[in-house]
Amino acid sequence: MMRTAPTRCEISQKFYFDAAHTLRREIEAEGSRRIHGHTYQCEVSLSGTIDPVTGMVVDLGLVRGAIEQLRPRLDHHLLDDVEGLGPATLENLARFIWRAIAESLPGLVQVRIWRDGVGDSCTLR
Repeated sequence: MMRTAPTRCEISQKFYFDAAHTLRREIEAEGSRRIHGHTYQCEVSLSGTIDPVTGMVVDLGLVRGAIEQLRPRLDHHLLDDVEGLGPATLENLARFIWRAIAESLPGLVQVRIWRDGVGDSCTLR
C-alpha cells in the first residue's frame, strides 16, 4: 500500500547582517560595554500547506522581499540606536525581526539568529 505524502511543509530563508552594539552585562562585562561588532546570521521559517496549484507554501520571493525591507534597518548600524530593539541581545533581535516580518509573512513559525564567530544562537518559536 502506497502512503500519501504529507502536504504540510516548513520552508526557510537565511540572511546575514553586520552590526555593532554595546551591552551591559555582569559577566564578561568589560568587552561588552565597549562598542564591538558581529556578523549575525538569521534564518526565518514559515509553515503551511502546499498549494496544489503553485506547489508552494509561500513564494520565496515574498520571503526575500520581506527580508530586504528589514535588513537595511540592521545592517551596518549601531544596534543600540535601532528604535524598538531594546538592548541588543540575541533574544531581542529575534523578537525585533519577528515583529518586522510577521505581518507580511503570516506563516512565520521561527526566527533563528546566531553568531558563528562566538557560537551563540537564539531560536524564537
